[in-house]
Amino acid sequence: MADKRDYYEVLGIQKGASEDEIKKAYRKMARENHPDLHPDKVEECEEKMKEINEAYSVLSDPEKRQRYDQFGHDGMDAMGGGGFGGFDGFAGGGYGDMGDIFDSLFGNIFGGSMGGTRANTANAPRRGRDINYGINISFMEACQGKTQELNIGHQETCTACNGTGAEPGTKPEVCPDCRGKGQVRVTQQTPLGAMSTTRPCPHCSGKGTVIKSPCQKCRGAGRVKVQKRVSITIPAGIDNGQTLRISGEGDCGMNGGPAGNLNVSVTVRPHPIFNREGYDVHCEIPITYAQAVMGDEITVPTIDGNVKFSIPEGTQNGAKHRLKGKGIKYLQQDRRGDQYVKLYIEVPKNLSKKQKDLLKEFEESLSEKNYAKRGSFFDKLKDLFKS
Repeated sequence: MADKRDYYEVLGIQKGASEDEIKKAYRKMARENHPDLHPDKVEECEEKMKEINEAYSVLSDPEKRQRYDQFGHDGMDAMGGGGFGGFDGFAGGGYGDMGDIFDSLFGNIFGGSMGGTRANTANAPRRGRDINYGINISFMEACQGKTQELNIGHQETCTACNGTGAEPGTKPEVCPDCRGKGQVRVTQQTPLGAMSTTRPCPHCSGKGTVIKSPCQKCRGAGRVKVQKRVSITIPAGIDNGQTLRISGEGDCGMNGGPAGNLNVSVTVRPHPIFNREGYDVHCEIPITYAQAVMGDEITVPTIDGNVKFSIPEGTQNGAKHRLKGKGIKYLQQDRRGDQYVKLYIEVPKNLSKKQKDLLKEFEESLSEKNYAKRGSFFDKLKDLFKS
């Protein structure tokens, strides 16, 4: 019993909670964890609902609750299990829609569910589970697009039994408990008196049929897990963190339901030169002091290859220039972003004495008119002290 969670913790309530608080907590938990609301987590939700129902069946019964408060799970085990105690409307995975939650809670003294006779949903078509898959691609692959092969493990309809779950040559038989209806009527005592409700049959999980000779290949599940190869097209312009949805490549559906999807999450590795902002590409290129002063023609890398670029005379440190249309292609559009080239002047280091003397001579040959910003700054500084 050490692996079982505390029943109060399961329902998210304090140990001294009232009957009304217990009932409200159960309703809330049942709504939040109903499998119909989480088609991608059906098995996980079914397990949670079993745990929630078990906790409610004990805490809603004064005698069981008193014994549980005194002896914990061991006390329930001594009574024959912590058990669903007749409150098994969700057992075995036979879930209907959200209305089933309220039927299981409130029932109807007139002998049916609150909404009338509910159609059996265990045999209704159910969509297959989505499969989530992650891939890692380079920056250039994201810019240019590519085709990639993936090995996916997914559920397919068992070819031996064609999805029935029964051994070839046999077929599911009518459930002896519900006589094929998929539902049974249960009467239980509530604070309002005896209430009768219809619930999924626990023997057949609401299907109306039972399999006496399960298929050996799928062990009665009607589905088998297989590996398949899927070719996906990664479009040019995809960004880091985006997800591609490939329809129908997830797990197969049940009872004729559609297959789920394959969701491929894309991670883009960073590039040593380029940075992406939206559909624009940014890069920084170092230039020499002489290139900045006199101008020059340099080679600039782009995602399409190298291009020639002319540095204007008198280029300042940090100057940014746009290469129109040299950015990333917009997804599903016939247009592209731009590339922005930021030039920064690399100050030379480790100069010789001769180089320093030449530089000093050059500096002395300059006047204030060669430094527009410098002259403007000192003019403003003079005005500041005047005021």
